[in-house]
Amino acid sequence: MDNQSRIDDMRRRLTIGLQPTRLEIEDQSHLHAGHTGAKEGKGHFKVTIVSPSFAGLSPIKQHRLVYEALGEMMQTDIHAVTILASSS
Repeated sequence: MDNQSRIDDMRRRLTIGLQPTRLEIEDQSHLHAGHTGAKEGKGHFKVTIVSPSFAGLSPIKQHRLVYEALGEMMQTDIHAVTILASSS
């Protein structure tokens, strides 16, 4: 799967799972060329997400919700993801 297809799938999963009011996904794979994940064909991404689902949650719990929404992509398609999450 190419990284644009991954981004589209990530966007779909995060939208369904977290109903964000803002969602930006940036492919940062080019910054990690030669790293293990890149060699395996997996991508590196930066996700900026604002969702009411995060209200009152610690950053760790917010990140867990993102990982949950991304599901098996975390094992099959994503080597690393930087998450900037907030409720507003």
